[in-house]
Parts: sequence; C-alpha cells; structure tokens
Amino acid sequence: MNINPFDILKNAQKIQEQMGAFQEKLGTITASGSAGGGMVELDMNGRLELLSIRIAKEVVNPEDVDLLQDLITAAFTNGMEKIKEAINRELGAFAAAGMAGMPPGFPSAL
Repeated sequence: MNINPFDILKNAQKIQEQMGAFQEKLGTITASGSAGGGMVELDMNGRLELLSIRIAKEVVNPEDVDLLQDLITAAFTNGMEKIKEAINRELGAFAAAGMAGMPPGFPSAL
C-alpha cells in the first residue's frame, strides 16, 4: 500500500477548512431554554455561548433582576471558558498521542 503524504496533507487541509466553516455556522444556530414555566428563559448559540437571560420579576426583588441576570451570564461565561480550556487540553493530548506513530520527518502540524 503506497501512501502519498501530500494526499494526507490535502485531505487534512480540506477537513480544516470544513471545520472552520462549521465553526462559523455554529454562531448562527440559536436555541432558547426555559424553566419554571417561563419564569427564567435564556438564549444560546451553537458555540454554547449564552446570548441573553430573562428572569421574571416575580422570582426576585424587582430591583435585583438586572444585576442577577448579569451575574448569571458572567458565571455561565466563566464556566464555559473553563470547559473549553479543559477540552482543548484533552484534544491537545489526544492529537499529540496520535502523531506519535507517524514516520520520522512527517509534519506534526497539519
């Protein structure tokens, strides 16, 4: 079996381009969630980013609603950043392990 390293690189480049396009598309996908019969609602995108949150005034002191919405959004964003970092660490280790079996001189960054 003859493996052409240039074919592998072309395929990897094509996959990388497709992943970039997919990442862009994720930003346009949106969904809304709710709890408590609509007392708390939120909007998210496909990148798992919190776009907005709404809390019914009946749930808390009306003067605290804006602050509470901002705090929840900030906490969610902070948590998602930490999850993304953890995923990137795991993917980095996975990619490094996958490249370990490549022949000497094979490009390590596709």
